[in-house]
Amino acid sequence: MHDRTKKDSAKKKPRGRPRAYEPEVALRAAADAFWKGGYSGTSLDDIAAATGMNRPSLRAAFGDKHAIYIKALSDYWELKCAAMREALDGGGALDEALMRVYDAALSIYFSGADRARGCFVVGTAVTEAVDDAEIRSLVATGLRTLDAGFEARLRLAREAGELRKDADPEALAMLASATMHTMAIRARAGTSRRDLRRLARKAVSMICG
Repeated sequence: MHDRTKKDSAKKKPRGRPRAYEPEVALRAAADAFWKGGYSGTSLDDIAAATGMNRPSLRAAFGDKHAIYIKALSDYWELKCAAMREALDGGGALDEALMRVYDAALSIYFSGADRARGCFVVGTAVTEAVDDAEIRSLVATGLRTLDAGFEARLRLAREAGELRKDADPEALAMLASATMHTMAIRARAGTSRRDLRRLARKAVSMICG
């Protein structure tokens, strides 16, 4: 009888990881750890503490530290590019669309609990990209995606008469992307969100001018 009770109890015991170990939740927590300490300054123990997972569970779910970082970086690019597409496809004039992009970026850069943390790519990946081919490839691909998104919207604006006929969408797209990058750097350096939005507005005026 006692053995049967133990068997029944074992059958009722839920299997799998607890809800706190859901991949999306854990990956975002790991990204937060990297965002705070950088790639080199973040250990597997730091990631374990941030996610609430032990090291064996982390390795089973995501792999080693490098694999976790690659997943976090890829996830960040997906989120940022999706936010950009939504902003650019939201209708309205070109200047309105561009400001929506920059406002979306600022929401990311100032999403830290206690201070501005800037862009995950600029803050953690750029340094590592010098010696890490996989990270370098992800950074380059993401930057090209940003440029292409801006360029496509600028070409539509030129066709609609919002830009001069001799405007160069490719060059203006690179300027638009560069504005986003400098906003990320300045956010991390302590520039206020209000001042960064003012910077964005000036850049939009130049692009649309």
